[in-house]
Amino acid sequence: MDKQTDASLLDDRRRALDEMYMRRCLQLARGGQWYAKPNPMVGAVIVSADGRIIGEGYHVRCGEAHAEVNAFGSVRAADERLLAEATIYVSLEPCSHWGKTPPCADLIVKKGVRRVVCGCVDPYAEVRGRGIERIRQAGIPVTVGVLERECLALNRKFIVVSNEKRPYIILKWAQTANHKIAYARSAGAVDVEPLALSSSFTKMLVHKLRAENGAILVGRETVNADHPRLNVRLWSGPSPERLVLTHNAEGVPSWFKCFDNIGAMLDYLYANHRQSLIVEGGTVTLNSFIERGLWDEIRVETASFTVPNGVDAPELPANATLLDKKFYDKNTICQYVNQCQIL
Repeated sequence: MDKQTDASLLDDRRRALDEMYMRRCLQLARGGQWYAKPNPMVGAVIVSADGRIIGEGYHVRCGEAHAEVNAFGSVRAADERLLAEATIYVSLEPCSHWGKTPPCADLIVKKGVRRVVCGCVDPYAEVRGRGIERIRQAGIPVTVGVLERECLALNRKFIVVSNEKRPYIILKWAQTANHKIAYARSAGAVDVEPLALSSSFTKMLVHKLRAENGAILVGRETVNADHPRLNVRLWSGPSPERLVLTHNAEGVPSWFKCFDNIGAMLDYLYANHRQSLIVEGGTVTLNSFIERGLWDEIRVETASFTVPNGVDAPELPANATLLDKKFYDKNTICQYVNQCQIL
């Protein structure tokens, strides 16, 4: 076997190991999904020269220690001597600026590890490659882009907030097999009735989705017709802030915050660090976002039955790309992403 082939095999082995440890970073990072917001979810793993994980951590809560700090803090005193030959894997570029905590890039340099592997560059304006550059200037080699797509996808909400200066927007509705979201007794009827479209299991998934996002919005007609609570009851986690679009707040339950236009509502959510918004209203409310191109993800639950008359569900935008499709009981849940923003 020639030297070139040997080198290629070593590169393949290193790439496979880098991906394996980065997957562990991603697994750890998801532990911060509840309380890291509005910060990104980040995981870090420290691996000794012999391939043993000697430290790991993730960013648990906004304002508290970052993943790298927790990973170094978990290293046993007996293993400190191994850091000089160790590699630290981080799912997102280490920060280079002072915020609520010191720069992680400086900590990595201080610890003197042999190598750094980053999943992706941090899109946040105050970082964007500066952390990587600081580490390289200290003489530590940095590999960037290991499982990059997966690392970016994990923090797609954070990325949209950083780039678009608005929350990540999820449009959600349930429909019959013939694309109706509400029932009408006859064609063209003014009075419509809600439909029971979700199963007990998919209702639980709705509450899980609520727990994972910062705010939820409906229109005034949905408030009047359905009297929704929109909180988390069938899952564990915090309830989202509840919002309603209306020109008249009279009679709206006190747990809703009212807005009379979308722009003001999005500005409020951005200013108050709500990283993501679920829009769960009727067709008019949902279409008002689709027409403005204000959406990042669409989730549609389709039941197996039809109704003869009813309110039409929104039409999927032309740039909606199917990302995932799952079957639960007799229902189908499809997840679409905005093709213009695929990472």
